[in-house]
Amino acid sequence: MPISRTKDSTVTKIKGEKTRAEITAKYKCLGIINLTFLLVFFPTLLSSAFAETKTRIVIDNFSSGNLNQWETKSFAKTTDYQVVSVDNQLILRAVSHASASGLVKKQKIDLLKTPFLNWRWRVENLLGKINEQSKSGDDYSARVYVLIDGGWAFWNSKAINYVWASNSAKGKQWANAFASNNATMLALRSVNDKMATWYQEKRNIIEDFKTLYGMDIRYIDAVALMTDTDNSGGQATAYYDDIYFSGN
Repeated sequence: MPISRTKDSTVTKIKGEKTRAEITAKYKCLGIINLTFLLVFFPTLLSSAFAETKTRIVIDNFSSGNLNQWETKSFAKTTDYQVVSVDNQLILRAVSHASASGLVKKQKIDLLKTPFLNWRWRVENLLGKINEQSKSGDDYSARVYVLIDGGWAFWNSKAINYVWASNSAKGKQWANAFASNNATMLALRSVNDKMATWYQEKRNIIEDFKTLYGMDIRYIDAVALMTDTDNSGGQATAYYDDIYFSGN
């Protein structure tokens, strides 16, 4: 019997050691698998994140609290543009009282790398029953432009104005009343969209220039913003934020 107990205890001890060895081997195996995953996949994930950062070109998110990167272009009285805090976030507010001035940021963008212009905006009011295809009604609570600078050959300059229309139907396009050969208007928002509500926009600039002008382009030279009410003598308040180009 003593010999039997010794043999049993020895067997139990061997089994215990074997079990611990198996557990240790399993953890080592898991460790190797985890390490392999990090070595193989983490650089890819990191590369993807870095690529996403590289393919996003920020025009402005107004986090700096100032408009030092922008130039003012006045056509009539000056629209009041200020960076303000709304819901603990800095954004651009535009207030127009029978005024027409815009903000322009000159920055050459390679559209083959970042063809999509992204931004968000909201308006507090529209401008009533105006004819936006006429000079007397060429006013918008909010608009975002992309521009090609023709330099000294000003007739080669081209612009697309993405506008928040007061009356024109969403999706409607027309030549600007003052610069019919150089500026095309495209209504992205209109009377049926909610006031005081943020909307996110995304436009493929290469495709839009092809559609609106029949042009194959690679670069744009500037982005502009404007809230204007000079022709109709009205008043409008709008907000703009998070303007950037992206690869997808």
